[in-house]
Formats: sequence, structure tokens, C-alpha cells
Amino acid sequence: MAEDPSLPLIPDQRREQLLKFLRRDGVLSVQQITQLFGVSHMTVRRDIAELERQGLVFSVPGGARIASQVQSEPSYQVKSLVEQPQKEAMAARAAALVQDGMTVYLDAGTTLLAMVPLLVRHQSLTVVTNDFTTVDQLMAAPHLDVIHVGGQVEPSNRSSVGRLAATTLRQLALDIAFISTSSWDLLRGVTTPSAAKVEVKQAAMECTSSSVLVAGSSKFGTFGKFRVSPLSAFDTIVTDESLTEAAAEGVRADGPDLLLATADTA
Repeated sequence: MAEDPSLPLIPDQRREQLLKFLRRDGVLSVQQITQLFGVSHMTVRRDIAELERQGLVFSVPGGARIASQVQSEPSYQVKSLVEQPQKEAMAARAAALVQDGMTVYLDAGTTLLAMVPLLVRHQSLTVVTNDFTTVDQLMAAPHLDVIHVGGQVEPSNRSSVGRLAATTLRQLALDIAFISTSSWDLLRGVTTPSAAKVEVKQAAMECTSSSVLVAGSSKFGTFGKFRVSPLSAFDTIVTDESLTEAAAEGVRADGPDLLLATADTA
């Protein structure tokens, strides 16, 4: 029996059509969606929220978008200049998970670098990292044991990557591993545009008692070519308070504890 185009769509049909339009256009405003389906703004926002809980679309101011692919990561210098209040808030929330006597892994990245001033307050701590700037800052904390994993050097991100770095990590027993990422979402999990980074992140997660993803909400809803891990593989995810409630519900449903850090922008 042929569909009658004059009949209103049920919510599931409308959301499926909305997905098709977003896959075609990439992003649509709430106003455009109301005109496409002849429904209210409130209905559109409910549809967007439901699709966002499923990890299928992502809210933007005034509309929604489909997941976007990250082709390459910005350099260390560029990353160090953006979202500093959010990074410091996430670093503080993550550092609160650390206790004296732990062996801690810090993945490369400027957000995890912000944890260093908080970690140096601890005693009997071992910090393992592939990040050269992190090691440089820890030189001023002789009371801590510091291990750099070595391996192939990636100058743009001031880190070491690849098989050699992963092999060193697999010789260690970590209590907690803090993992960074340039892209994450519900469907693909943690991804990266750099194949050389995958094995290092996976090795850290394999040899730790607790895996913690620390990633800003601005990176949510993006994906790279290479998959690291589903979100369900993490015990905890630390992000900033700008993650939408619908997205937060989807992340919690996947299993990890979700910690939202509040930035001090005063």
C-alpha cells in the first residue's frame, strides 16, 4: 500500500527522515526542520534530543548536525591556546581521582598537561607518559618517579607514538590511565586521524586497572579514521559542562561514570 504524503509522520518516521536530510546537508537549523515537517519548534527539539541520546546527531546553537570527520589534529602549540578554562576544570576533576602511591599514565595532550601542577602535590607517585612537555615539567618534581615510554617522535604533538612506545607501556602495571583524544562520539567511541597513536592508547588501557577518558565537549560528535576504543571500555569519562544533557544521557547509558567539570570563567 503506497504511503499517503498528506498523512503526518509518526515520531520514528520523522526522525528517520530528519537523519536522511542531515546526512545530505550536514547541518540544519531548527527553523528549516520545522518547515520540512510542518511541526513545532518544541517537537523538533524533542526529535533532536532523542537522536542525540542515540548518538546519531549532535546539537549546535539553533539546530543540529551530523557527525563530522577530523582529517588531522592541530599542532600542540595551537591546542595550547584554546579552551584553557575548560581544560583546567577537566584536569582538576581528573586529578581528584589520583591517590598517593599510584602509578598513573598521562596520555599526550594539553588537557592532561594541566594535571601536572596538581599531581606534584602527591607523594610516592609514579607518572608514566609519552608527552615530552609533561616530562619537562615533571623534572621540577624530584619526589615523583617519572617514566617516559620512548618510541617514535611526533614533533607536531610533542609526543612519542607507535609500536616501541606501546611495547614499553605493556611492561608496566598502571593503576589509572588518563587518555586524551581529538574526537569521540557514541557510535564510534574514541577515534584518531593518526594510526601511530592507536596502539599507544590501547596499550595503556590494556595494562591499567582503571581507564579514564578526558576530552572536551567541543570534540564530541567528531570522528577520525582510526578507532581506538568504544566508550564502554572506559570506567570514567571527564568532560566539560557544555556537553548537552541528551548527549550526557547517551554516554551514561553506555556504561562509564560521567564527570562534568565546571570551568571558572570569571
